[in-house]
Amino acid sequence: MDSVLPENERTRHRRLRAQGSRERAELDAILAAGFVCHVGVVVDGTPMVVPTVYGCDGETLYFHGSVASRSLVAGPLGEVCVTVTHVDGLVLARSLFEHGVNYRSAMIYGTPRVLTDPDEKLEGLRVLSEHSVPGQWDYARRPSKKELVATSLLALSLEEASVKIRVGPPDDGDSPDAELPVWAGVLPMSVRWGRLEADPSLKEGIEPPEHLRRLEGR
Repeated sequence: MDSVLPENERTRHRRLRAQGSRERAELDAILAAGFVCHVGVVVDGTPMVVPTVYGCDGETLYFHGSVASRSLVAGPLGEVCVTVTHVDGLVLARSLFEHGVNYRSAMIYGTPRVLTDPDEKLEGLRVLSEHSVPGQWDYARRPSKKELVATSLLALSLEEASVKIRVGPPDDGDSPDAELPVWAGVLPMSVRWGRLEADPSLKEGIEPPEHLRRLEGR
């Protein structure tokens, strides 16, 4: 696996180049940190952006939806742009013009492949499940044949991707605005799992498994 992302006309950083990254490790970290992506696709001449969950095995991004979703079963399926973004804080400058956001973002381009082989689809679903909730695949009931038929799973290569990251304080510390009596800095933002909430219909005596307890508060 190359440590540097290849560059082409779609992935080249044109604006805010200093925030761009070609490090494959940065892409992997961004994908590992989340499990919701937005899929941009054109259906019948109309652009659509569809939120969905995803999983990644290091080489391939898997995302799925019901077979009733027009955006996922329209054929022939054309190119898509999948984005994953994490907001890390608000950048509060001395002027409104210099305000911004600390973030990590990845865009993956390509033509996804619809998985039709049952074994390959099952493996893709395992990757997706373990990506978001490690340990759940071996704990809960796995998909039945009927459920597999009702699920559309797509695979997208990570070969064509673009990464941008912004960190740090505002950029106006050495500008004339630095003399203004205005507070400047960063308001950090973080996402944390809460406490487990049992299904009201859960049978008495069933306790959460350890792999779910480990997520609490993280």
